[in-house]
Amino acid sequence: MHKRYSRNRIMALLLGVAALAWAGWASADPPTRVARLGYISGAVSFSPAGEDDWVLATVNRPLITGDRLWVDAGARAELQIGAAVIRMSGSTSVTLLNLEDRVAQVQLAQGTLNVRVRRLGPQEVFEVATPNLAYSIRRPGEYRIDVDPAGDTTAVVVRSGQAEVYGDGAAYVVNAQQAYRFAGTGLSDYEYIEAPRADEFDRWSSDRDRRGAVSARYVSRDVIGYEDLDDYGSWRAAEGYGNVWVPTRVAAGWAPYHDGHWAWVDPWGWTWVDDAPWGFAVSHYGRWANIRGTWGWVPGPIRSRAVYAPALVAFVGGSNFQIAISIGNVAGVAWFPLGPRDVYRPSYPVSRSYFNNINTSNTTINTTNITNVYNNINVRNITYVNQQVPGAIVAVPSTAFVQSQPVGRAAVRLPKEAIATAPVTAVAAVAPVQASVRGAAAPSSRPPAEALKRPVVARVPPPPAPVPFAAKQSALAAQPGRPLDAAALAAVKPTARAPAPSVKVVSPTQRAVAPPKQQAAGPERPQAPEATKAPQPPEAKKGLRAREAQEAPQPPEARKAPQPAVSVPRPPEAQKAPQPPEAQKRPQRPEAQEAPKPPEARKAPQPAVSVPRPPEAQKAPQPPEAPRRPQRPEVQKAPRPPEARKAQQPPVSVPKPPEAQKAPQPPEAQKRPQRPEVQEVPRPPVSVPKPPAAQKAPPPKPEAAKSAEKRGAKKSDEQPKREEEERTRRQ
Repeated sequence: MHKRYSRNRIMALLLGVAALAWAGWASADPPTRVARLGYISGAVSFSPAGEDDWVLATVNRPLITGDRLWVDAGARAELQIGAAVIRMSGSTSVTLLNLEDRVAQVQLAQGTLNVRVRRLGPQEVFEVATPNLAYSIRRPGEYRIDVDPAGDTTAVVVRSGQAEVYGDGAAYVVNAQQAYRFAGTGLSDYEYIEAPRADEFDRWSSDRDRRGAVSARYVSRDVIGYEDLDDYGSWRAAEGYGNVWVPTRVAAGWAPYHDGHWAWVDPWGWTWVDDAPWGFAVSHYGRWANIRGTWGWVPGPIRSRAVYAPALVAFVGGSNFQIAISIGNVAGVAWFPLGPRDVYRPSYPVSRSYFNNINTSNTTINTTNITNVYNNINVRNITYVNQQVPGAIVAVPSTAFVQSQPVGRAAVRLPKEAIATAPVTAVAAVAPVQASVRGAAAPSSRPPAEALKRPVVARVPPPPAPVPFAAKQSALAAQPGRPLDAAALAAVKPTARAPAPSVKVVSPTQRAVAPPKQQAAGPERPQAPEATKAPQPPEAKKGLRAREAQEAPQPPEARKAPQPAVSVPRPPEAQKAPQPPEAQKRPQRPEAQEAPKPPEARKAPQPAVSVPRPPEAQKAPQPPEAPRRPQRPEVQKAPRPPEARKAQQPPVSVPKPPEAQKAPQPPEAQKRPQRPEVQEVPRPPVSVPKPPAAQKAPPPKPEAAKSAEKRGAKKSDEQPKREEEERTRRQ
């Protein structure tokens, strides 16, 4: 029993150690993506992470955190990062502050960037740090950032999408079709500017965006560089492999991984840099197959998230591998491309999940094979389909390999005997040198010293500066061909400080909002962005309220004082603003259902003039004007003579129907003088006693309207006096 207990404890301890080891390896997994320098026009300089040397940049160079670029005047360059593309105009200084699976942070010390983001996950960060602000892209779209050479101002344009800008204690939102120019780091000094029209740089960027339509059908969008395949090859179906891309502009006898050079790029180690403009995607993703003497590239599953690999090859020989050259046998390095279903074994430390993902995302493969290879690091009985293909293996002297010399010039043909007997390994067992990091390119121009020293503002804290190669060279020499793991790298003590940008991290406590209008630099331009956020609607509401306030006292007068004198000028006003009555008509659907009443209105058109008053009464139940209230009894008694009714009816019936047709209010008003509508008027408590008066005096209302139309506004004012005289005579 005691032995069994001890055995269980030992097993548990071993499992715990293994779990800790796997956890450590998992935390040390490299990023699944890099940035690719995909296009160069003119003089573009490159400085590797942790170094101070500047050399001519080369196409297809994988870029990592800490790498720097300088695009000289008149030059252009393109940087691809996952589903995003950054295009740089002349006189532009860029540094990769942070590049991980979910973070892409770029420093722009000066110059112009056009950024296009095709896809952005909810947890992903895409940030451009500038001397004045941190520009954080929130949605897929097209963006432009301009930093003047002195670093005094930063102009940001959102052509589509949405971005946020962060400064000292402030954060603002910039929506699509908006543009601002900021000075300082507090975001308090800025102006709204018109989005600039597309210039030559913008048009060039748009042309680059339109590439790669065909290849997108067969390749995962996470594969960097697939857009270049359409211009240099074609797709065809191959039995046993599916869709295969075949290059059409290669020399006879060409084979993959023959035209380019090797570079040391941490944390992956030896990395292939292909010379062909289309060579990035086919060198770092997928597999190569030789189909009846023709090489074709087989991409990984289209729906998988592609994982970047430094070079999908297997090395031949080992640390004691010798090749024959003109001066005799020398140490050499040889390799060949992996084929479909071949397992890729990284030379750098990785977790089991990473080992599985980098294989399943790049080829269709049995997971059992992956597990077997992972568990047996020194397995040697593996058959590689491309190892025996004529011309597949290429070898170079070790010196040419570590000096990043072009492989095409230094390649040596191996005899069949050497190929058949040489062991296959996952590591090129040669230690890197300084030239392995910067490459064999010639020295090039440096950016202005002010740009290199200029501090920038960032929202996300960048990682520490990379360790210079000189500080870790001795440790790398102790394990040739294998990068340092996290523990070994932490033990390295640099003797000199690595070049690193000055970054000020800001943490606004408030949520990003629209830039305040009152702080804008320009008197008119800042109002444009706020207009897009609808400050005008409140003003429009105020205008509507003002008009309602002007009309409000009139309806009560018309309702409580239906005398001709008061109501004469108001029908025109009701016609000027017919919208309020219509708005009231719609909610009162019972009245709208009483459609048969218009015929009655035709028989008695006199209410046409009194039409506006009932709607006005509904329009504004607000307090009536006091000075006109005394006229109510006088007006109600005056219109009673039947003579006035007979005199007024014929003329009123002729002109009023057209007026009723011109304005939508009269029909409704014609309904309300009728007895059925009088029952609806009393609904408001104020208007309950008024319907009888309205019924007794419909004829006088037309008379007042007729006199108002014939005599004008001045004569209508004299009407009450004449009515008083009539009343006096009757008394």
